[in-house]
Amino acid sequence: MADRLRPVSLAEVIGQAHLLGPEGSLRVMLDSGALSSLILWGPPGVGKTTIARLLADETALNFVQISAIFTGMPDLRKVFDTAKNRRANGQGTLLFVDEIHRFNKAQQDGFLPHMEDGTILLVGATTENPSFELNAAVMSRSQVMVLERLSDDDLEALLVRAEAELGAKLPLLPEARVAMREMADGDGRALLNLVEQVAAWKVEPLGTKALGTRLQRRAAQYDKSGDAHFNLISALHKSVRGSDPDAALYWLARMLEGGEDPRYLARRITRMSVEDIGLADPQAQRVCLDAWETYERLGSPEGELALAQAVTYLALAPKSNAAYVAYKAARASAKSTGSAPPPKHILNAPTAMMKDQGYGKGYEYDHDAEDGFSGANYFPDTMSRAHFYEPKERGFERDLKKRLDWFEGLRAKRKR
Repeated sequence: MADRLRPVSLAEVIGQAHLLGPEGSLRVMLDSGALSSLILWGPPGVGKTTIARLLADETALNFVQISAIFTGMPDLRKVFDTAKNRRANGQGTLLFVDEIHRFNKAQQDGFLPHMEDGTILLVGATTENPSFELNAAVMSRSQVMVLERLSDDDLEALLVRAEAELGAKLPLLPEARVAMREMADGDGRALLNLVEQVAAWKVEPLGTKALGTRLQRRAAQYDKSGDAHFNLISALHKSVRGSDPDAALYWLARMLEGGEDPRYLARRITRMSVEDIGLADPQAQRVCLDAWETYERLGSPEGELALAQAVTYLALAPKSNAAYVAYKAARASAKSTGSAPPPKHILNAPTAMMKDQGYGKGYEYDHDAEDGFSGANYFPDTMSRAHFYEPKERGFERDLKKRLDWFEGLRAKRKR
């Protein structure tokens, strides 16, 4: 079905209007005759291969397709040699490289001279973030075009086109039609595979439940080591930071449904408690550690409820990154001040020689001072007193701010 419905022109491509519409970036490049090498970045089933093939048709270039999974350096040399001969005879080559991110650095470097001298116009396709997976040199010589998941309207248009090709309506009630689009999860190829299955059934129109019993729901796109992994953990983290428990639970569930290791999630959730809640609610870290331990004792799926409870608690907890900011500022200060030693008055002097050097001289024992606070300087003598920690007026940090202000007041009094 996918082959039968493959568009014969860019105007027939469903979706990607931001690239192929009248003002789309790819359409403008074509109309101006300035098509450059491209990296097509997007999820599966959104038309990357089809667009590459149609670009060759529109530019009268010879279309050559290879896959990075099955192509080695000897194969690439043959492709480049053939492209050189073709160029010598007055015809250019559009080289389409599927899964281009799977080529290593040396293989990617091999494209550069042929891109620069015009032997090939490279169109690479990848489902992974090219910023991380492709060489800077290849990226600098290419335009990255981001392809989007097909919308529900796009999938419906594809269904209508498929039914026209079949010459019959699919045996689906309206709600089952919606359910089938949801099963495709933005993937046009997956939808057409479902269409082929449903079209073979000689039945009365089916409802959602009957459709679900006949079709296995397509697994949501999720690669535990790829771009989707980092996108979803980012969405979970930012939902917690944004105090939205419903969104946080949704992204947690998405990752678990995709097969994410709950132990990875337990570690990241604990990190959120330290980074974004901090001392505004010191209990938050304990809640996360307890949830982690609960998961280890109960296992899956019961233990995952403890992680969900921790996520809910974090989302609703008062937020502060003051300690995190203070820590980073202290690290930067420590790096810039090099190896400045502590002031001698706070150094121990276990030997007579060290006492003669002034170690421990003038040390004020805080427990003997008024209010249990001496106000002494603990920074290097060569360094001005720094202020790193600025507690927020939220949660428990309100109390910490009062304490900090109180100590600052005492310190000022001791100096007078």
